[in-house]
Amino acid sequence: MFFDRPDSGELAVLVHLDLSRSEDSDDPREFEELVLSAGGDPVAFLTGHRHSPTPNFFIGSGKLDELKQTVQLHGAQLVIFNHVLSPSQERNLEKELECRVLDRTGLILDIFAQRARTHEGKLQVELAQLRHMSTRLIRGWTHLERQKGGIGLRGPGETQLETDRRLLRGRISAIEKRLEKVRKQRDQGRRSRQRADLPTLSLVGYTNAGKSTLFNIITEAGVYAQDQLFATLDPTMRRVELDGVGGAVLADTVGFISHLPHKLVEAFRATLEEAANADLLLHVIDAAAEERDRNIEAVDEVLDEIGAGEIPALKIMNKIDLLGLEPRIDRDDQGQPVAVWLSAHSGEGVDLLLQAIAERVGRDMIHEVYSMAGVEMAASGRLRSRFYANNAVINESYDDAGAMHLELRMPRNDFRRILAAENLKEADVPRVEVVRH
Repeated sequence: MFFDRPDSGELAVLVHLDLSRSEDSDDPREFEELVLSAGGDPVAFLTGHRHSPTPNFFIGSGKLDELKQTVQLHGAQLVIFNHVLSPSQERNLEKELECRVLDRTGLILDIFAQRARTHEGKLQVELAQLRHMSTRLIRGWTHLERQKGGIGLRGPGETQLETDRRLLRGRISAIEKRLEKVRKQRDQGRRSRQRADLPTLSLVGYTNAGKSTLFNIITEAGVYAQDQLFATLDPTMRRVELDGVGGAVLADTVGFISHLPHKLVEAFRATLEEAANADLLLHVIDAAAEERDRNIEAVDEVLDEIGAGEIPALKIMNKIDLLGLEPRIDRDDQGQPVAVWLSAHSGEGVDLLLQAIAERVGRDMIHEVYSMAGVEMAASGRLRSRFYANNAVINESYDDAGAMHLELRMPRNDFRRILAAENLKEADVPRVEVVRH
């Protein structure tokens, strides 16, 4: 409907350049795995080195000739770059190679489109695809005469390209409104869980680190789990019981990847907010992966982007069965669990994980009634607003002297951060003793 471009096929030539820019140093092995996850059949893998991309084709003239010959030799219908291409580079390459060209963003979008299962997940993927597509509309209708004005057209002489752009904007706007409703529903659900005194734990991690397998073991929920990239797109939430803590909500979220396209971060914001609003992040790490440290950094980058970088986290070093290691808990100088080594595949160490979670949730959360009597009025008003903005207020009341009392449930780190914004400490907002039944 929107494109006049060569059709895509499964036979693909892959292109990866080592550039001097660090942000373009994505792992070529992971790139090939992405292509396989998308259903592609790599027939050739071209590599090279450049100081910087060329504006017209991204690659130089020599590499372009080599690529063209490789496409013709193998009869490839698709060329995939392990880089982000500009719309003009993509178009120029397609004209020169006479086949479909896809960049890293388009490849990941395609995988996401295959993995989405719920209505919400499909909407989020479609939104990301449409935003990506809107920058790549090309004038493929030049052979058509200009349209005549009429009912349903903005004005006389609107071109097909302009019509396509308007249709895209309309569809994008409609999806954004529907996803905003989803976000509000999630906010209501979070407030309900907080009123019910249920802490939220969110599984995060690099794609294929084993989050869904671990989720299934803990909850016995039967969530789709397979050894492939992005097996989980749609957030799944289940209640779990923790010894010494009681009920908690465990959320499984979309897997991250290095240089996750910003379009996807934006489109999946409603889903990723489950991580951004969690009381404790469970960062699942493939301990056997060669690129383990790089994968950890990639997850931390996305967490920072969605505003979850400061949320307390517990590292879960998964797949110890591949390393021949025994399950264990690593602790910091204060004795707090910071990492758990386990195997989600065999179940070894899951009991230690539940123990560590119970310790962290019980230690990192506050649930008390605080008096604002000693806080200056304007500051207490700002504190109240911030606590409500963090969905931390369980109840609000006033004593006989008119002092405000706030019953709060939130991570202690967030509580201290909000107080610090007003140059206050915990001692400045004393706890009020209440009788709990």
